[in-house]
Amino acid sequence: MNETLKYVNSHNYVGDVMSKNITLSVTDDAHARMRTHPEIKWSEVARKAIDERLDLLDALDKIAGKSKLSASDAIELAEKIKRGVAKRHGLVG
Repeated sequence: MNETLKYVNSHNYVGDVMSKNITLSVTDDAHARMRTHPEIKWSEVARKAIDERLDLLDALDKIAGKSKLSASDAIELAEKIKRGVAKRHGLVG
């Protein structure tokens, strides 16, 4: 999926809240598949996905804000986890 976003200033409202428009680019294949489901409000699907991701990021930021790990500690821990998972799945010796 092509994740290019372009911002366009606009004055729209979702409920009582002013909202902004964005232009979302998708692949030709995704667009063709979306057109087979005209009953779906694709802008609402995108809006919900963005809101869910932002909620996740907010939660992660809250957790990270309480962390005593440095950035280099976190990177080292992530690498150890990746090596362990790869070893468990037989991807490395």
